[in-house]
Amino acid sequence: MKRVLITGAAGFLGSHLSDRFIKEGYHVIGMDNLITGDMRNIEHLMPEPHFEFYHHDVTKFVHVPGDLHYVLHFASPASPIDYLKIPIQTLKVGAMGTHNLLGLALAKGARFMIASTSEVYGDPLVHPQNEEYWGHVNPIGPRGCYDEAKRYQEAITMAYHRYHSLETRIVRIFNTYGPRMRLNDGRVLPAFIGQALRGEDLTIFGDGSQTRSFCYVADLVEGIYRLLLSDYAYPVNIGNPGEITIKEFAEEIIKLTGTSQKIIYKDLPQDDPKQRQPDITLARQILGWEPQVSRQEGLQITYDYFKALPQDRLYEESGHRAFADFKKV
Repeated sequence: MKRVLITGAAGFLGSHLSDRFIKEGYHVIGMDNLITGDMRNIEHLMPEPHFEFYHHDVTKFVHVPGDLHYVLHFASPASPIDYLKIPIQTLKVGAMGTHNLLGLALAKGARFMIASTSEVYGDPLVHPQNEEYWGHVNPIGPRGCYDEAKRYQEAITMAYHRYHSLETRIVRIFNTYGPRMRLNDGRVLPAFIGQALRGEDLTIFGDGSQTRSFCYVADLVEGIYRLLLSDYAYPVNIGNPGEITIKEFAEEIIKLTGTSQKIIYKDLPQDDPKQRQPDITLARQILGWEPQVSRQEGLQITYDYFKALPQDRLYEESGHRAFADFKKV
């Protein structure tokens, strides 16, 4: 039985990846420091004989006994609310965490994958964004802690690939949604649904003309899985090219939830990207992959999940209590 280490396993995406690898017959070792992850996301996996969990911070030395065939580094704060609260820890998990896990993969002879992001393109001057575009990023702006952590991840991963001949994979993830997202983490989709469920007006930052492209989590996991098992070492965009403005999206959420809230507008945060749409030509050619779940279908599943949550979950603050442990690190 092949063994896979998944960091960030208690997070939104990491928990879905853990589900997929268990389903595919792997022994899954989940690792998370729970700074933004939530054990509720993986509690259904704890009785599984081929799932084990390590409560550990990957910016410290990482030891996993026994063989490892794959190392997937998906540990990182991913929402603006999170990484603006803990910018140094965000940089550390991208730099020191990636270095530690690359060393582990090299020692174990394991294939290594990092979760990069469309944020490496910054506020893009090329549209849609393809993998050959180098980006338009402000390294010293408030978002720089996340954007540059991810760009560094890609650089050091390619250095290990070239210098050590390590098998590596880089997935550039565009906006993803689905069950297990945190309602109040600052990302547009859970923010809108959370506001609708609480009877609040929907907040748009800017004039709502900026665009996003939303990929349902099951589609994303399928793309990640195919990329991991491919023989392609360079970055690949995985996302849904169906572009929509934020204002149109807010109107979709109001229609979906049957609420009567207004849309209110606030100032656009610094360096917030105006456009975001993946060019997935490479994923189609190399992986034979493209999204299968329509936004209408995926939103309904996601809304039904959130609507079924206990009432107190609708009001949980973003972030985990562990933020306090990292605020000066």
